[in-house]
Amino acid sequence: MRIVFAGTPEFAVPSLRAAISRGEVVAVYTQPDRPAGRGRELQASPVKLEALKRGIPVLQPETLKTELSRDALRALKPDLMIVVAYGQILPQKILDIPAYGCWNVHASLLPRWRGAAPIQRAIEAGDRETGVCLMRMEKGLDTGPVLLSQKLAIGDEETAGELHDRLAELGAQTLSDGLGLWRAGIRPVAQPQPEDGATYAHKIEKHEAKLDWSQPSPTLANKVRAFHPWPIAEGEVAGERVRIHAAQSLPLAHGAAPGTLLVAGRDGIDIACGEGALRIRSLQRDGGKPVSAADYLNARRDLKTA
Repeated sequence: MRIVFAGTPEFAVPSLRAAISRGEVVAVYTQPDRPAGRGRELQASPVKLEALKRGIPVLQPETLKTELSRDALRALKPDLMIVVAYGQILPQKILDIPAYGCWNVHASLLPRWRGAAPIQRAIEAGDRETGVCLMRMEKGLDTGPVLLSQKLAIGDEETAGELHDRLAELGAQTLSDGLGLWRAGIRPVAQPQPEDGATYAHKIEKHEAKLDWSQPSPTLANKVRAFHPWPIAEGEVAGERVRIHAAQSLPLAHGAAPGTLLVAGRDGIDIACGEGALRIRSLQRDGGKPVSAADYLNARRDLKTA
């Protein structure tokens, strides 16, 4: 089977390896190199680095909407195109080129959390379960029929980064299962997505990281987990803006105004919320590194004394 793979971030790398193990990956599409880091030097995507390491040709078009892009894909004579977090919406004329269409690995249980940030939005919403879907692509955004799916429980304290890594491996396994069935002559039956339960996972914006202490503490604890490792939740603690790396919700009854520091001790720093309190366990000062609440208090004797 001649496979063309399209993907960009680290999430797609395990799926690329799975595709290589199950077929002939004749080319890899990925986003153009982008400036990154303090020096703003051009940086290749994780998928590009993996493809080059394995000697697979890499294509990096700015867009797939041109006739030139379509001619380049046709020249590869793909049986199947596999798309995993590529970063571009594929036009219908591209979807029509591979002999057996295009498959997509998506990190949610569709139709819940279609879109760009399904992992973060699932945690932010307090979902207890998520998973991956192997989907046959169509023109709509993540609306295609599902070929295979696997579920995964979300840990009580699991961050988006931790869940990302587990879902990346589960996605690769699901893709491998689908390709294995195909090679055995068994075609997975595509199940249309139900109309009910569809939600959209909007892209994460940096401004969302600022915590609003008037919200309930479970909501804020979910945001801390969802926005780790990026953009990292932030809030004000006794007059100082800090980034919050780990926290938990406490069902405390209090009469304090939201944002009030209730308790500061080795176990954490408790901040009054609209409902309950948020116990901050790990935080970061401007220009510093993430530290435990105990270490932070050692640097702020005024809070420790209070």
